[in-house]
Amino acid sequence: MAEYTHGQHPTVTLSYLWRNAENSTAYALGEMSPGRSLLDVGCGPGSITADLARRVAPGRVTAVDASGEAIDQARANAGEAGADNIDFLVGDVHDLDLPDDSFDVVHAHQVLQHVGDPVRALAEMRRVARPGGVVAACDSDYSAMHWYPRLPELDAWMDLYQRVARANGGEPDAGRHMLAWAHAAGFEDVTYTAEVWNHSAPERRAWWGGMWSRRILESTMGRRAVEKGLASEEDLRAISAGWQRWSEHPDGVFVIPRGAILCRVP
Repeated sequence: MAEYTHGQHPTVTLSYLWRNAENSTAYALGEMSPGRSLLDVGCGPGSITADLARRVAPGRVTAVDASGEAIDQARANAGEAGADNIDFLVGDVHDLDLPDDSFDVVHAHQVLQHVGDPVRALAEMRRVARPGGVVAACDSDYSAMHWYPRLPELDAWMDLYQRVARANGGEPDAGRHMLAWAHAAGFEDVTYTAEVWNHSAPERRAWWGGMWSRRILESTMGRRAVEKGLASEEDLRAISAGWQRWSEHPDGVFVIPRGAILCRVP
């Protein structure tokens, strides 16, 4: 089983709370209609889950994550959001403790890049989707990310992230593999789309760069990089300073391409 590269440090989990249905699941919003049942796999702290729950209400939502800590956060955030149609479950996407043909929509956001076997994960998501339902998944593609100015510290960050993620058993360039993984999982009716996150506006740039300047020093990723001998503390401090420098640059641009699939279940 792959290790989740980012971990559950607040620099990670708090950064996820800006995500919602519109900025993270636009490709699938047409499937989120009132009364439909939804399984949200890898829900994390649940900001997307709660937003989707409002859209499918009075349909029920089941939120699953491999981390009990993430499930606790998602439950608390759902309570604050008033989303009372969500059930929470700790589980593994490779082997879901759920019956066949249970959900109209099965959704996974930024999950397949972190699992040991994304094809098996998609096949399991297909198993629990009802005939006539849909499996929706979206993942970023790290090698396709681009930024300006091209600071050497950010090049070092990308190289380090790729090595840590792969050492953890993941695929950081998942976005480009999504269609192939869906076909390998047995789906025939698949629509692939590309989406982007754009962190280039001044307030987004300050938030994104400031967050990564802390995350590289404080989160599981940086700690594992040092433990695995992939970076030194000095390397991490240099990357952190580079992120801060980028965040303050008036011409700074950062774009994250993401690959999304809508898989119809016959």
